Amino acid sequence: MSSAVHPESVPTVLVTGAGKRLGRAIALGLAAAGWRLAVHYRESVADAEQTAAECAALCPGAQCFAADLSDETQTRALLHTVVERMGHVDAVVNSAALFEHDSAESFSYDMLQKHMVTNTAAAIMLAQQLHSHVGEREASGVVVNLLDQKLWNLNPDFFSYTLSKASLETANTLLAKALAPQLRVVGVAPGLTLTSHMLSNEKFQDLHKLSPLGRSSTVEDVVATVLFVLNNQSITGTTLLVDGGQHLTPFERDFSLM
Repeated sequence: MSSAVHPESVPTVLVTGAGKRLGRAIALGLAAAGWRLAVHYRESVADAEQTAAECAALCPGAQCFAADLSDETQTRALLHTVVERMGHVDAVVNSAALFEHDSAESFSYDMLQKHMVTNTAAAIMLAQQLHSHVGEREASGVVVNLLDQKLWNLNPDFFSYTLSKASLETANTLLAKALAPQLRVVGVAPGLTLTSHMLSNEKFQDLHKLSPLGRSSTVEDVVATVLFVLNNQSITGTTLLVDGGQHLTPFERDFSLM
């Protein structure tokens, strides 16, 4: 008798923006927990292929999928393509995000539209597509939307980005109501987790400590929370803040500009 595991019995998750940074870490963490990965990327094909290879070593069957989430046609087709190639999808983790600076003074229709389409509309579209797919299978699914602690600790930097994430947080509630019981929709809001080109390592370490617990979220914290959401069948329509309490400490500026 064969001991091979049938692909239908292996939970499959699409992680957007999984080629780099936090999306990559989430993909690897879920693969280590037994999830088969659909690794989404826009342009970073080499990074996505590396992520998929490492995920496949942990849980066989990982594949890469390209899509520009600012394009409705490509976004609408993404989940369908994953299903065609992998058989089924049980969850979507929306990690990909546009993060470009603007302010109330530099605000423009174009900047807001770019952020809203990529950060908000794409996540809603993927939830819509997953709901249709699991409904056809008479199954259930879950969408995890990566948000930001700054929604509970507002400052005016990255004005359009913040508006897009605030809209997505509201969409969590709307989608959780509209797409139940087939689909759960949950937000995960990290604090300062990874450094960037805008912060020196020393500055990042100093800012990371600015929280009631003396540290903000780590990559491992965020991955553990996403996995918890995927596994816990009683959570929907809410957001888990994973930031060491950073949202309780008032900040007048975004971390990258402090």
